Amino acid sequence: MKPLYLYRAVDSRGQTIDFLLSAKRDSEAAKRFFRKALGQPHTVNPRTITVDRNPAYPCAVEQMKADTELWRRLRLRQCKYLNNIVEQDHRRLKRLVIPGLGFGGFHTARRTLAGYEAMAMIRKGQVRKVGGRDMRTQATFVAKLFQVAA
Repeated sequence: MKPLYLYRAVDSRGQTIDFLLSAKRDSEAAKRFFRKALGQPHTVNPRTITVDRNPAYPCAVEQMKADTELWRRLRLRQCKYLNNIVEQDHRRLKRLVIPGLGFGGFHTARRTLAGYEAMAMIRKGQVRKVGGRDMRTQATFVAKLFQVAA
């Protein structure tokens, strides 16, 4: 199976904004992720975006600024160590994926990661009316979210 790339957006408080699984790690994938994350109803136009050293990010941000999709004064910081909030949040996901020896295909990976992310958001208290320790409400919410029988 070809490598897959997981883009994740986390705000300054460690709350998950969005994620995107992509088969490529290029400027088009980066733009698609930025559009998806910034298109969420609870997301505002950020002043600063901190990312890793992937060379696709500056290209994507400059193109989006030119198309007025991003604020022209937005600051893009590419620093390995300033990206710690995302890396710490990503550690939990790696702990779940690595023992499972990966995934069989792209769609399986996407669905499984969506479940992992949904459960993490519930545990962080990001879902209204679903407590981090209320297992029955969590099960009902997940069943409705993924349209399965509880």
